[in-house]
Amino acid sequence: MGETARVIPLLRACHFQPTVAVTAIATTLAVSVGRGVGSAWVALAVLAGQLSVGWSNDYLDRDRDRFAGRTDKPIVAGQVSARTVGVGAVIAALACVPLSMMSGWRAGSVHLAAVAGAWAYNGWLKSTIASVVPFSFAFGVLPAFVTLGLPGHPWPPAWVALAAGLMGTGAHFVNTLPDFAGDADSGIRGLPHRVGPRGSLLLGFVSMAAATAVLAVAPSNGAGLLDSVLVVAASTAVLAVVAAGLARRLRAAWSLTLCAAALNVAVFVTRGGSLTL
Repeated sequence: MGETARVIPLLRACHFQPTVAVTAIATTLAVSVGRGVGSAWVALAVLAGQLSVGWSNDYLDRDRDRFAGRTDKPIVAGQVSARTVGVGAVIAALACVPLSMMSGWRAGSVHLAAVAGAWAYNGWLKSTIASVVPFSFAFGVLPAFVTLGLPGHPWPPAWVALAAGLMGTGAHFVNTLPDFAGDADSGIRGLPHRVGPRGSLLLGFVSMAAATAVLAVAPSNGAGLLDSVLVVAASTAVLAVVAAGLARRLRAAWSLTLCAAALNVAVFVTRGGSLTL
């Protein structure tokens, strides 16, 4: 019981939901493109990167979260020490380097650049007009991390990177919505805060809807009934994000965003699309 009481808050501090979602998405893409056993290295590298990003976020924001009264945060609630979370972030970041390089230096460099961008967001970009850039970049290059580990080191088609980047852009705008009040009190003025909650919800919807549209009309090796069902499901999930946002169910809107991302990946896989040029 004692170990569980320590582990669960640490997992919560890593932003468990997006960590699992992004790792699962990357692994699914790796398996679908034929990385084989190498898919395990993709999964471990992305997991380490996500853990480092989530833990560093809660560690660096601990004073802001305390000021904002964020008792849902494990550090603020006293459920885990800031030192433990900070050390975990560093260890995960260090582990991410060799794990990424197991896919080759090209793929590894791309993934490490994405992780570095996420750390830059945590450190200072979140308070600037460029706050969306790390999300767009990291999601946009995730398919490249997968494909560059294949023989011949191919890059994915531009439309794949475009769809992934649009999904990341939309995720950023929706992800900030639940924290608007606390961010305003602590002086965070990223791009979503500058356009406001309604503007952020609109931009999040437009970006995610565009990502789904790109995947729906992209080249494929044949589409069946399952494909059509998944396209409808992904589109419905995007609309549900807006409905949840308008109803002020902002945490639900974020969960639905992750669901929409997963469904978009499913659309790509079932359509038999290729990640390589």
